[in-house]
Amino acid sequence: MSGQIRRLLDRIVEQRSHGNEVIAITTKTKLMLKGVDFEQYNASSADDPAVVQRVKEIAKELGVSL
Repeated sequence: MSGQIRRLLDRIVEQRSHGNEVIAITTKTKLMLKGVDFEQYNASSADDPAVVQRVKEIAKELGVSL
């Protein structure tokens, strides 16, 4: 299923920011510092199982339940 990575990333940003744009930008920056470029993935991006696992690990580190 394509786009799973983007959906996971969107959920992380949404849960951390609760609509606050500053926190959303900060969260996207944290994702980038951890090696996941938020802008690189979209709804039609192919899903790499290694990246999906890495995003899930990052979500756990950030205290976000997926």
